[in-house]
Amino acid sequence: MSLNYQIMSDTSLFSPTDRAFAEAVQALSLANPFTPARIDWERRALGADFKDAGAEWNRLAPSEQAHPNIGLITERVSALISRLVKAWPITTIRRVSRADARLFSNLVLFELYLRYSARFDEVTRASLAGAGAATRRLAFYAEFQREVERHLRQPGLTMLEESPPEHIFACLFQLRRAFHHIHRSLVGGSPALARLRAAIWESAFTRDLELYRRVLYARMHDFTTVITGSSGTGKELVARAISLARYIPFDPKQGAFATDFVESFYPLNLSALSPTLVESELFGHRKGAFTGALQDHAGWLETCPPEGTVFLDEIGEVEPAIQVKLLRVLQARTFQRLGETKVRHFRGKIIAATNRDLPAEIRARRFREDFYYRLCSDQIRTPSLHEQLKEAPAELTPLVAFILTQLVGEPHAADLTTGLVRWIETNLGKDYAWPGNVRELEQCVRNLMLRGAYVPAGPLAAPATDDWNELIGRGRLTAEELLTRYTRVVHTQSDGNIEETARRLNVDRRTVKARIIGSR
Repeated sequence: MSLNYQIMSDTSLFSPTDRAFAEAVQALSLANPFTPARIDWERRALGADFKDAGAEWNRLAPSEQAHPNIGLITERVSALISRLVKAWPITTIRRVSRADARLFSNLVLFELYLRYSARFDEVTRASLAGAGAATRRLAFYAEFQREVERHLRQPGLTMLEESPPEHIFACLFQLRRAFHHIHRSLVGGSPALARLRAAIWESAFTRDLELYRRVLYARMHDFTTVITGSSGTGKELVARAISLARYIPFDPKQGAFATDFVESFYPLNLSALSPTLVESELFGHRKGAFTGALQDHAGWLETCPPEGTVFLDEIGEVEPAIQVKLLRVLQARTFQRLGETKVRHFRGKIIAATNRDLPAEIRARRFREDFYYRLCSDQIRTPSLHEQLKEAPAELTPLVAFILTQLVGEPHAADLTTGLVRWIETNLGKDYAWPGNVRELEQCVRNLMLRGAYVPAGPLAAPATDDWNELIGRGRLTAEELLTRYTRVVHTQSDGNIEETARRLNVDRRTVKARIIGSR
């Protein structure tokens, strides 16, 4: 059968009513799911059929599938796609508008995401259980590929030219995996936690999901994330959620993902190790590079795959000399093992965290300004427990219940929660500051279980004075402390080079080294 293609004016694929619905669905599918905007677009899509009960699923509900608004929208999307495919305007193939093609393609992606979300969840759970499911052959990809091509190979559509089925499959799995980890990694439904979840989502996908799918998915390693917040606010949980939500390519020939997302997170607490061990764990070392280096060792930067993440906890504690080396990693994506001259390449992502005020550390000459500006292309701040409870006092109950569940199991936790919350509110008050954040709440719960009481220690750390010129003026530094601080300033300005520091100070390099090491 031959087709007579006609050159006609643009023909709309949608009736006015269908277009309004499709535009609302497109907007909500591209919106950050942890913001109120997502709920507004659901309301606009459903009109009078929108259900207010439990509408704020982005904070509290356990699953999208259980939400009535999403279920109703999905039914309508499926029906609309079916009607459009049957009535596709093949005689006007060359004049399908870009806006209509975009609308239809995003409807298809929305429907595919929700239709396959349960199977994506199965893969996620199996991988988290240690089964390595993501790197095994996924039989349902063949069905997914047929569905994609059946809908997106319509005349006039171009999505498959820029996004083949395997890329769409990888993107949808990433979306589902990100929702799983971001939603479940952080306990609580306060507005502060909702904002934090929204910030994590943007760290994973940026604010433009379409641009991410076309281009940025392959370039997110160039965006370094720094997480700030007081101790005990879950900075590592945030870093892990971002890492586990990264894009992983899907190989259609193997029918499996390139790597297992569970094995993509490489954490390193910089304050827990000596500078030599920090360098060894990060960059690796050659046999004989230092005392105890009995064999070659590959560091995290070398071990981490392109889809992986190296997490540098307590980045504010790192020595200036290591800051210089990390700056090179961020600028040139290259590094060298200790004791080796061979240049190696880092292709993963860096996430750093600190409870220090980095701008203050820069003013105090303890943190390099150029390193800071390389770190802060993406910034997240974790809210304190006091902030969360001030906005939503009722959140204390689910937090206590969660801690109890970890300690005694769910059935017993339900029996104990009310009594413990009542004790906390009666004895500590609803405005208690929780200086130790969630860690303190955990210890409070343990104390109450063991002894029936909890006595807060109060703030344990004295406020730090970052301006050492002020300390000099007040006569608060010893001569040795003054020399040590000044040596560190010159050492930082000398790019961490001990020989150059010694030359500028006109002292022996051993004196410089002793002051640097002794100041730790």
